[in-house]
Amino acid sequence: MLWYTALVLAVAAERVGELLLARRNARWSLARGGTPADQGHYRWIVALHTGLLVACPLEVLVAHRSVPPVLSWVMFVVVLASQALRWWCIHTLGRQWNTRVIVVPGLRLVTAGPYRRLRHPNYVAVAAEGVALPLVGGAWVTALVFTVLNAWLLTVRIRCEDAALATAAAVGART
Repeated sequence: MLWYTALVLAVAAERVGELLLARRNARWSLARGGTPADQGHYRWIVALHTGLLVACPLEVLVAHRSVPPVLSWVMFVVVLASQALRWWCIHTLGRQWNTRVIVVPGLRLVTAGPYRRLRHPNYVAVAAEGVALPLVGGAWVTALVFTVLNAWLLTVRIRCEDAALATAAAVGART
């Protein structure tokens, strides 16, 4: 249980780092005329991800969950792979990466790195981590609840992003 709690805390620390980077990137985007396009769903994403990090060790502790070592290690590798994909996305987008939807006029759609193959690779990382992190410790209820709620929120989020990008592309085509 101790190493699992340490893993969840490490992921939480990584999230704090992401939020600090996102805040810096948001200032950069807004200074260049960026327009926030979140449609009220961002607070629910924050709540869901916070809930995931709290529920993982809590479920394992309260329900006395155990997990076969092979499954635990496989899910640990998936957690590491999801982190690698997430940071590849962050690196590829550079200052355009953000946890919020902010469209900066005049910037081109990024099609390098993982965006060469997938339209929203960061969300693949989020989905994989949302299943794997709980299952490392055997928190299968958390994995299930997160996956269902995350699927719904990602539907909202991706529609929001796609609409913002389409609007930005249309404005760029007119200028």
